[in-house]
Amino acid sequence: MLTRKQHELLTFIQNRLEESGISPSFEEMKEALDLKSKSGVHRLISALEERGFIRRLANRARALEVIRQADGVGAKPATTAAAPASTPPPANSNSPLAPLRPAAKAPAPANDVIELPLHGRIAAGTPIEALEGTATLPVPAALLGAGEHYALEVSGDSMVDAGILDGDFALVRRTETARDGEIVVALVRGEEATLKYLRHEKGMVRLDPANAAYDPQYYAPEEVQVQGKLAGLLRRYH
Repeated sequence: MLTRKQHELLTFIQNRLEESGISPSFEEMKEALDLKSKSGVHRLISALEERGFIRRLANRARALEVIRQADGVGAKPATTAAAPASTPPPANSNSPLAPLRPAAKAPAPANDVIELPLHGRIAAGTPIEALEGTATLPVPAALLGAGEHYALEVSGDSMVDAGILDGDFALVRRTETARDGEIVVALVRGEEATLKYLRHEKGMVRLDPANAAYDPQYYAPEEVQVQGKLAGLLRRYH
């Protein structure tokens, strides 16, 4: 079962696609669902995507496709007949969704922006305390995939060989698990956070820098908690 907001958003996207063939913008979805921020829309879209109701079309921030209907109707048929022109579904209906009509035209690209929580600065050299705050960072939606994300400002130069520079903004997908070789945000001993390659060696957790001037850091498994995986970078040029 979908939550009420998830169902409302799916219905709104469905109706907009049927009417114009163009996905609604994040701003339009935020206003339609009476949400306070676009990050709430992003979370709902990610939840619908993960549950197989919608998918994002590659290289288009605004292009969404409904691939499964609400209320257990099931997957969308390969071809469906258009609903009679005299009885279109109401724009804000909460009833089960009607079969899709072929899109009138391909969705157009857009520049939707999501406000990610900005949780202070993270060390790329020596672990420092990860600061929690109320600041946000505007990020193009096209840079983010499914899941919940947050941003951290990079401090230090230990990841320069991975193309991560001092002052960059790390876009992080929130997760507690990662594979060896992935760049993660690791919380060390419950109080300090660092951005490093994650590896395991002889029963220890090894956090590797990407700079020959720095040595790997070794910790007992219980001392390290993965808090996210690097999903992207933003860089400002002054």
